[in-house]
Amino acid sequence: MKKVYGIKEGTGYKEQPLFYTFIPCALYFCTLLPCYSQIGGNNTYEFLNLVNPARVVALGGTLISVKDNDLNLSIQNPSLLDSTVHNSLSMSYVDYFTDIQYGYAVYSRTFKKIGSFSAGMQFMDYGSFTSAGVTGEITGQFTAAEYALNLSYARPIDSLFSIGGTVKTIYSALEEYSSIGNAIDFGATYNNKKHLVSAALVIKNFGRQWKTYYFVREPLPFEVQIGVSKKISHAPFRINFTATHLEKWDITYSDPSIADSDPITGEVIEDSKLSKFSDKLARHIVFGGEILLSKNFHLRVGYNFQRRKELKLETRSGIAGFSFGFGLRINRFHLSYGYARYHLAGGPNHFTISTNLSEFHSKKK
Repeated sequence: MKKVYGIKEGTGYKEQPLFYTFIPCALYFCTLLPCYSQIGGNNTYEFLNLVNPARVVALGGTLISVKDNDLNLSIQNPSLLDSTVHNSLSMSYVDYFTDIQYGYAVYSRTFKKIGSFSAGMQFMDYGSFTSAGVTGEITGQFTAAEYALNLSYARPIDSLFSIGGTVKTIYSALEEYSSIGNAIDFGATYNNKKHLVSAALVIKNFGRQWKTYYFVREPLPFEVQIGVSKKISHAPFRINFTATHLEKWDITYSDPSIADSDPITGEVIEDSKLSKFSDKLARHIVFGGEILLSKNFHLRVGYNFQRRKELKLETRSGIAGFSFGFGLRINRFHLSYGYARYHLAGGPNHFTISTNLSEFHSKKK
């Protein structure tokens, strides 16, 4: 195998009745799934886990249970795709750390008696690198990028339930090495407009790497999620809870260099069983809240416990794990902004713009 030592050009480095039966059934389903997946860099095509919609970023990084005419949410859960987003177009862009960029574009259409469809492209551009040999001699330049073509379909089962799926065709090119794979997302959503509550189950990135980079087949970032959202009656608030990585109970990462120790004996102080349990449980939960000030302006805030635990500094926590943003409608366009704080080094700004093309035709008439 050819050895290439890449040096990034730039300044940094990369690195209700029915409702109450829906959740227990979904949880039981998760116990039947094989727990073969891992998290944290053990999979290929990790760019699939990057959060694209600015609204989702602002609400903690995961949002699968809100059904409110937002095409961007169907990227998180394909069963949220419906006729209310017919002829809608959405684009998102993120200027990530150093010179890395990623984003997506998606368009949807609905056909009567058939269902709703969408097609989208997700990309990750790592930028340009300098190629060097083992002894350090410069041998040239190379680039790295990854793409996913997503085709989604969804339809309602009845007035409360809907299902949907996404087929992803993935292409990755890292220097002279390339890989091709496929992944499938499946989603089911319960939406009770009378009680202003919704819930969803999503299975993400179940698939296979067909063409490997170098003779070794790697797993995809498989994940199971459950989410619940509740709009407060007679108040402009909506709260969202999402449980992530239900396919694996223990997703903790323990750094031995920051373990608590007895100042006299130097022995490591073990946490209690209750403390360990609560820590493992909390790492699965993502919280988000929206203040719906008007139809044209929303404020958003989120909290991701796992992100905070893994990325904060022990000497200075800052606001790692917190996120915020807003949604604004100007004329025919919906603009969303999201900012997630990863660590003291900061975090990227996320922008999403959406529109319904049918509104342009109606205005002309």
